[in-house]
Amino acid sequence: MSTRTEALERSPVIRKSRVVTANQFAFILVTSLFFMWGLSHGLLDVLNKHFQDTLHISQAQSGLVQTAYFGAYFFVALPVGLFMERFGYRAGILVGLALFATGALLFLPASWAGTFAPFLIALFVLACGLACLETAANLYAAALGDPAKSEQRLTLAQSFNGLGAFMGPLIGGSVFFLPDFNIAGVDIQPVSVTYIALAAVVVLMFLVFARAHLPEIREQIPVEQSVNTVSSLWRKRNFTGALIAQFCYVGSYVGIGAFFINFTIDHWPGMTAQNAAYLLSLGMLAYMVGRFAGTWIMRYIPARTLLILNSLVSIVLCAVAVMGITKVSPLAIAAIYLFMSTLYPTIFAMGIRGLGTQTKKAGSFLVMALVGGAFLPLAMGALADHFGSAWAFSVPLICFVVIAWYGLSQPPVARA
Repeated sequence: MSTRTEALERSPVIRKSRVVTANQFAFILVTSLFFMWGLSHGLLDVLNKHFQDTLHISQAQSGLVQTAYFGAYFFVALPVGLFMERFGYRAGILVGLALFATGALLFLPASWAGTFAPFLIALFVLACGLACLETAANLYAAALGDPAKSEQRLTLAQSFNGLGAFMGPLIGGSVFFLPDFNIAGVDIQPVSVTYIALAAVVVLMFLVFARAHLPEIREQIPVEQSVNTVSSLWRKRNFTGALIAQFCYVGSYVGIGAFFINFTIDHWPGMTAQNAAYLLSLGMLAYMVGRFAGTWIMRYIPARTLLILNSLVSIVLCAVAVMGITKVSPLAIAAIYLFMSTLYPTIFAMGIRGLGTQTKKAGSFLVMALVGGAFLPLAMGALADHFGSAWAFSVPLICFVVIAWYGLSQPPVARA
């Protein structure tokens, strides 16, 4: 190699260019993870109604699907955060993909058992993998670039989560309600076939991530702090408020999806479960569009302002749902997806802003807050069973009030 070439290789400009290219490639790979867990979440909403019909369980019991799924986040998020502090983001992603594939494959023996509990176990294992992926991918996507644009970057990545969430009900509505498949003389439920195919895709992704080079991001202590003056994580109002807001957001998102089909059948004469699933997918389409649009809007409007506005509109739409107006209320619920689309990444990015070396730990706690998806759907199911499905939507209404309060409580961030 010539002296001139060696000098160019050592040039800060050349090195910076290579870092940018590596970061962009890593961002693309990580974005694929957002799509996969969005797809998994979308399938989950159709599973509720499917289990009600095939296993003859109540709406409150079907809420246990979300409890098993999002309860895993509470137990796994903090350990995986500590794991990543030692071994890095890439290791956390690989562990998550392995658990994701294992949980999906467990759907086959669960279908043979023909009872509710084995499906809950399979969902718990699968969700343990997703908890690893969400902890790693959210933090990684937020860290891959300018900290001032972390909300915008994370919203862009989360847009592909919306794409997966849109496809989930379409696949579930088209496949889950079909008769059993006969493969090589063995009857296999459509749900199992779907999750086996999902496991195959996840295994391929595992192989790609195992061979890919992902730049490791090391968080630095902010300039205004020193090693001896890093304040307690629990004194950070942006973080503690984000925990409450994220608990409420995820509980609302999960509960709305879990009981959307039941609510639509109750308030739309002649509506079938399959058609209600398709309407849910349109709501998810609005969710995806909202995230892509939100990424662009945040170039001109502060993320905090957008969070407040979207929360206020969601409060109004939930109020329309509680009124139980024929045909109008189901459409109002579908419209909520458009306005709550940017809330999760915005709350997450606001919650970890300026935390330096405490970022991974804070991110783990914020993923633990997804346990809201385990508890609030149970409350909605109980209200639906006793007072009707319309009253169940008073729970997300209150939650959006809390999220609006969080946005109002945070100081504006200076824009570059």
